[in-house]
Amino acid sequence: MKHVRACVFGTALAMIVGTAMAEVPDRGIKIGVLTDLSGVYTDLTGVGSIEAARMAVEDFGGTMDGKPISIVSADGQNKADVGASIARKWIDEDNVDTIVDTPNTAIALAVQEITRTKNKILLNTSAGSTVFTNKACSPTSFQWVYDSYAMANGTARSVVVEGGKSWYFITADYGFGQSLEKDATDIVLANGGKVLGSVRHPLNNSDFSSFLLKAQSSGADVIAFANGGADLINSVKQAHEFGVGGGKQRLAAMVIFITDIHALGLDQAQGLLLTSGFYWDMDELNRAWSARWSARMGRRKPTMLHAGVYSAVLHFLRAVKAANSTEGDAVAAKMRELPIDDFFARNGSIRPDGRVIHDMYLAQVKTPAESKGPWDYLKIVRTIPAAEAFRPLSLSECPLVQK
Repeated sequence: MKHVRACVFGTALAMIVGTAMAEVPDRGIKIGVLTDLSGVYTDLTGVGSIEAARMAVEDFGGTMDGKPISIVSADGQNKADVGASIARKWIDEDNVDTIVDTPNTAIALAVQEITRTKNKILLNTSAGSTVFTNKACSPTSFQWVYDSYAMANGTARSVVVEGGKSWYFITADYGFGQSLEKDATDIVLANGGKVLGSVRHPLNNSDFSSFLLKAQSSGADVIAFANGGADLINSVKQAHEFGVGGGKQRLAAMVIFITDIHALGLDQAQGLLLTSGFYWDMDELNRAWSARWSARMGRRKPTMLHAGVYSAVLHFLRAVKAANSTEGDAVAAKMRELPIDDFFARNGSIRPDGRVIHDMYLAQVKTPAESKGPWDYLKIVRTIPAAEAFRPLSLSECPLVQK
């Protein structure tokens, strides 16, 4: 009888182990790049994010144990309902295992909730609100590249220390803009500055004249743009057209990408301080990867969001391999367990709240005379260590964090 029971137990155990060992499906792995192909963030993400994901798949080997790794992509149109609908279809009908990019806070929040309930992985490489790793945190969601705290912590602190004590914000009126303004305000106040006011504009706005004149009349030392993409470019261009930001007033871009600087030109962008998680010309590793990306994308250079997509997708695939599973909880556990150390995520690790921490960089836009040619736009002022760059875990409101 003992022998029979042992055989039955052994058979059951073998079935359990066999099931676990077969969890990577024969259909292979499918990655969904939910991006912006037609809106204000298309240059920051868009086709460049799709190519970055493809590069990660190719560098991983293109297959996993002989099973294909494929990529699908779609335009979220900066609309939460559109993005959510795509995510549901991908997961329910198309067997997508992870969704990456999501360059819109409303879309990313909707997708984060869907992936939470479906036990799938979200690699949020583009949406920057800190809400993702606070009250809305998810055990299967990761915020990879940056957030509003890290950007404000690097840039606002430096501007205040340099003498920019009074601030006025021109803010995009949606989740990311509001989060960016709040985090920057906290940094300004904590460093002895003050905020004289703010005004909010709709996403994808074209006329900033009234907002700029209000900011100018405030008399603030610093007029700060808590927006991004085409909205930021139009803000800065129109500020120069109206003569706003000259003299004693400074312009500060709380989130600015190399593509924004390229669109503005060094004449208008020179001298701006900014925080970034990546710069294509920072060292040989970054130059090598960027050269490969540029060969696919023409003469452009990648943003930190493109680099982040590559890093996140490659780490996801390594975790799937290590877990021998595509189940979200199993993959998430391996992602937290495995170290991250690639050209993008220096000194990288994943916290319990899903925040990927890595070194960030304070940079300054070069003058036209300092630039040696196209895309030679930044000089690195200092490295912001991973432990310093992001909001301390002790301040997290994420339910996954044990106080």
